[in-house]
Amino acid sequence: MLVVTMVIALAGATGTIGKATLKRLIQLGHEVLELSRQDLGSPEACHKAISMKASTVKEPIGAVISCIASRTGEADDAWAVDYQANANLLTAAQRCGVEQFVLLSAICVQKPKLAFQHAKLKFEDELKASGLSYSIVRPTAFFKSLSGQLARVRKGGPFYVFGNGRLTYCKPISDDDLAGFLVDCLSQPKRSNKTLIVGGPGPAVCPMDQIAMIESILKTKVKVRHVPIAVLQGIINGLDLLGRVHAKFAAKADYARIGLYYATESMLAWDETTQSYREDLTPSIGSQQLIDHYRRVLLEDPA
Repeated sequence: MLVVTMVIALAGATGTIGKATLKRLIQLGHEVLELSRQDLGSPEACHKAISMKASTVKEPIGAVISCIASRTGEADDAWAVDYQANANLLTAAQRCGVEQFVLLSAICVQKPKLAFQHAKLKFEDELKASGLSYSIVRPTAFFKSLSGQLARVRKGGPFYVFGNGRLTYCKPISDDDLAGFLVDCLSQPKRSNKTLIVGGPGPAVCPMDQIAMIESILKTKVKVRHVPIAVLQGIINGLDLLGRVHAKFAAKADYARIGLYYATESMLAWDETTQSYREDLTPSIGSQQLIDHYRRVLLEDPA
């Protein structure tokens, strides 16, 4: 496929997916203008930053890709980053005459219960109404988000699951495969002005499937600890009570609510008709498998 190179303004180039996206853009020969969170503090600051960076290249900016996201998911950070920083970027892009905007969003906004999900949805709506050509990409779980327990398990510790370990499913996608999908949105008209759910290759997996992968790699049984959902809900209730006395406990309750969401909601396409998550409606792309990522982490990175 012939790739027409252009100047791309990339927000969030230092994050996990942002780094992979930057690498992919450079591989294809695009000129990349990296925008930091500080550059997105206001529409004026963002416009100034883009204009200054654009003055160093010969061609006008062809598109914006935003990979920025709240680091914590906490309400204030979410509204400042997932919504406001992106809104500032959109305003600046319009002032600079940019015509295309690719947004990295999240699949969990299908059933919004948390602040960061509502913040993402508000910006999605503004992007759709902006008049720019847009692609809103909602990926399923990242490899990184399913790797948090590997270090403990490698040392002989337990793998914790909620309920029976089969409450939630996802189609994990690698950084490189997702970055490739984001960049391809620049050159594929069929992805224009659409909201695109995307998952990685292979069937959907649950936590027990992840454990089976680990056991096949380590050639040993993994200790499994089942945590009742009621325990997590009890922790939230207790933190809510303490939060009436001190704000730090209210913040911890919010984090626990995020944990409860991911413990009970699948990262697959949501079918409003059947009120269920649907693996068959969740597109698969790419070639990198979660088990190969686990193998590298468990065997090739022993530190």
